[in-house]
Amino acid sequence: MQKRITLFCAFLLASVFAYGQNITVKGTVRDQKGETLPGVSVRVKDSDAGVATDANGAFSINTASNSTLIFSYIGFATKEQPVAGQTVLNVVLDESNKALSEVIVVGYGTQRKGDITGAVSVIGKKDLDQRPNTQIGNLIEGKTAGVQVVSPSGSPSATLSIKIRGTNSINAGSNPLYVIDGVPAQDTRSLNPADIETISVLKDASSAAIYGAQGANGVVLITTKRGTTAKPKVELSAYYGFASVRKKLDVLNADQYHQLATDLGYSTDWTKYTANNDWQDEIFRSGSSQNYQLAISGKNEGTSYYISGGYAKQLGVIESSEMARANFKVNLDQKVNNWLTVGTNVAYTRYNDVSITDDTNVNGGGVLLGALTTPPNIGIFNADGTYTANPFQQWENPLASLYGSTRPYKNQRLLGNAYGEIKFTPDLKFRSSLGIDYINAVSDYFLDPYLTSYGRQNNGIARNETNLTNYWISDNTLTYTKKLGKHNFNILGGFVAQKYRYENTYIQTTGFSGNTIPTTNAGSVIGSAYNNKSEKFNNSIIGRVNYDYAGKYLFTANFRADASSVFGPNTRWGYFPSFSAGWRLSEESFLKDVTVINDLKLRAGYGIVGNDQISTTNYYSYLGGVGSGANYIIGGNIQPGNYPSSIENRNLKWEETKQTNIGIDLTILNNRLTFSADAYIKDTKDLLQTYPVPRSTGFDFALKNIGTLRNKGLEFLVSSKNIVQKDFQWSTDFNISFNRNNVTALYGQQYFLNTIAGRSEASLVTEGKPLGVFYGYVYEGVDPQTGNALYLAKSGEKSSNPTADDRTIIGNPNPDFIYGLTNTFSYKDFSFTVFLQGSQGNDIFNATRIETEGMTGPQNQSTAVLRRWTTPGQNTDIPKASVNNTDNSRISTRFVENGSYLRVKTATLSYNLPKTIAAKLRLASIRFYATGENLFTFTKYSGFDPEVNAFTSGSSANTNGGFGIDYGTYPQTRNLIFGLNASF
Repeated sequence: MQKRITLFCAFLLASVFAYGQNITVKGTVRDQKGETLPGVSVRVKDSDAGVATDANGAFSINTASNSTLIFSYIGFATKEQPVAGQTVLNVVLDESNKALSEVIVVGYGTQRKGDITGAVSVIGKKDLDQRPNTQIGNLIEGKTAGVQVVSPSGSPSATLSIKIRGTNSINAGSNPLYVIDGVPAQDTRSLNPADIETISVLKDASSAAIYGAQGANGVVLITTKRGTTAKPKVELSAYYGFASVRKKLDVLNADQYHQLATDLGYSTDWTKYTANNDWQDEIFRSGSSQNYQLAISGKNEGTSYYISGGYAKQLGVIESSEMARANFKVNLDQKVNNWLTVGTNVAYTRYNDVSITDDTNVNGGGVLLGALTTPPNIGIFNADGTYTANPFQQWENPLASLYGSTRPYKNQRLLGNAYGEIKFTPDLKFRSSLGIDYINAVSDYFLDPYLTSYGRQNNGIARNETNLTNYWISDNTLTYTKKLGKHNFNILGGFVAQKYRYENTYIQTTGFSGNTIPTTNAGSVIGSAYNNKSEKFNNSIIGRVNYDYAGKYLFTANFRADASSVFGPNTRWGYFPSFSAGWRLSEESFLKDVTVINDLKLRAGYGIVGNDQISTTNYYSYLGGVGSGANYIIGGNIQPGNYPSSIENRNLKWEETKQTNIGIDLTILNNRLTFSADAYIKDTKDLLQTYPVPRSTGFDFALKNIGTLRNKGLEFLVSSKNIVQKDFQWSTDFNISFNRNNVTALYGQQYFLNTIAGRSEASLVTEGKPLGVFYGYVYEGVDPQTGNALYLAKSGEKSSNPTADDRTIIGNPNPDFIYGLTNTFSYKDFSFTVFLQGSQGNDIFNATRIETEGMTGPQNQSTAVLRRWTTPGQNTDIPKASVNNTDNSRISTRFVENGSYLRVKTATLSYNLPKTIAAKLRLASIRFYATGENLFTFTKYSGFDPEVNAFTSGSSANTNGGFGIDYGTYPQTRNLIFGLNASF
């Protein structure tokens, strides 16, 4: 027994001695997906000894056999692994902050979110699922800092405009570049939101410079869904909703209107007009929306596929307005072999709508102003079934504007690309892509020759307009990726060619013998006809370098050279570089042990981008233009001729924007609180403007590059996980943006915009002020003796007859700040999300009140005119009624109102059916939800709705300076939607 004990003790001592000896430990470090991780720190606990994994994630370290190794890598949880005498250790690291490891789509590639050095915002699946809608602008609104969604109206056919960090131009386009699966696009109405996977918004020049002359207004990258699961996945989504207007405006009833008309001197046989119509009740209705989407996707044996079809329809809250869209989409990726992958993204859309006329007065066919100003005393129809008109003027009643004509718009669109990708080596790949955007749009109009007075006057009117857009783009890029120890490189170079062709045909005829044939060929008189064609071509060279050292020091450089056919040969090429850098302080030794900080990164960037968004009519502006229609008399006969229409400018070039951005990203408290802040300055020069030239040239104006514009601002974004429990979670997302816009130089020029109701211009672009400030007179009330409106003159005196020189800046439509707040509560299978969105500090020019408080003719008015001046000595704020006298309703501070608002944009209650029950129904998941949109609006604005921008749609030069004007604008609607999402 003693010998046995002795032998056991000797063996134990030998084992302990051997266990404490140094051994060589080798292994590989991977992530949860099985991908190797280069640059992982492998350190011996309680020692300074350590190594890093190589490019293949492998390591080798000499250490004591009883030691513990510590594995740490940015974006992953630190892991301690006892050696326990093992010579081979294969380690898997868990992500510590999945947000940092999220792959973000950037220009011509992807990048880890944690490595991004520019100002990039991402709207992902969580945000997209919270709000069912038919336009991507609604999905972006209020969800990210620095992005303002400008809605021209609440019409189903309205195109939402997005402004990224302010407006960068006066006459050129100010919308961002939309890139859908790699294909640039302009019109997003026909895009199906249900197909979208993510939206990346490139806000600063350092991230957008890869798009060069198209990036000055920011870039919105839209990525659609692809197959991700081996087992085929079928997804069904459907919803149905109801819509209504938020409020009505108070107008005079039949008796009150009778009295006003009498005061104005209008007389008729009132016994013929005994109705008491509220025309708002006649034009407004309960609108509806419906949407159905079916998709199947999968990924196996090298094939990834996503196929979807959808249908959406909206009936607007104003009679006859509607929109319908049918979509079909195929995304396909095929790995042919180890070195070749091919694929395609194709979307086909049929889009139809019927719009109504708004943003104009009743004699221009404006439906909203028609409803407010048509006399209530008249009925809807005459005895013969035709529509009634104002008895004192032959202006149609609003229902005649809606149903006296047919006006369908049809659009067919094919958008997509095909690509091939070759891997020459694991580090080097070549990608070639060819994309197209083909749009064929047709607008028809037919005014019945019998139903309306205007139709009878012209014996009917028919119009037909076709617009054909044919765009193609060819991208060819070479990408090299290399990892050398802690050094990581990604280098991209390529060539881009793109061509845009636009064709337009228009014809109008009158003189119809009946209403059975509504097409232009049935008209006997051709009123007007024209045909236009234009095209532009771009060539580009692109390049980018991404570099990081150990995920700690980050650097990105972009370069693009663009040449465009629309600019002069002397300045055709534009060069757009950018640089940005990031420093992850949280990886430095002095912050390594600060456990409260999970990630801290500083960012800075500078870049130059351009703007080539000039209208199709200006594609050849650098050339001396030739106009048609100049007739000459030769030999006593009139001969057709042409004439010089514009002066040549061979130095015409891009608008150029230089932008500096500084930012910080911070994640703390075990990744429960995330904070980002950005400060930027954007200076735009060489604005495309018309400028007076000497009359000796034979012209009055020329298009030149003059003027500068500045936007500067601050953006803040906070996300927090307030409560994280097994059954209950509460998270909050908040963003707020401050932008200041200033026209810094116009070299003596001023631009007066947006003439309203025959008075004067309401907006001004002038040096030293923000774009589109309101311009007019300062209203000083009513003269108690005469009843006339009083205005402040430059002399300081009050006058009822001010001069044009007495006008001044009277308001600013640009907000002090915009913001969005989202709270999401989850309890077991229930979820409740509330999204608040608002704007603060902006003014609205309520031009609707000019029509409803002017009292210059036989139109109905608002109940405010019941306070009108009637007798000498009366003190009131409403001047007297006066036929054809616009002096009492000039463009003035009287009609400028506070446009700030806070809106409950959406509130969604959803329920996920338990998986056990769903399985019995042979479903993978099913979710039911109810969503309310625009449920409550808190504002002091007196009009229909504070989200109004009457003059921001279309292609005219006024659109950049037309914010914040309400002129009978189609209001936003309150919606209640019920829907479900199911997967099989």
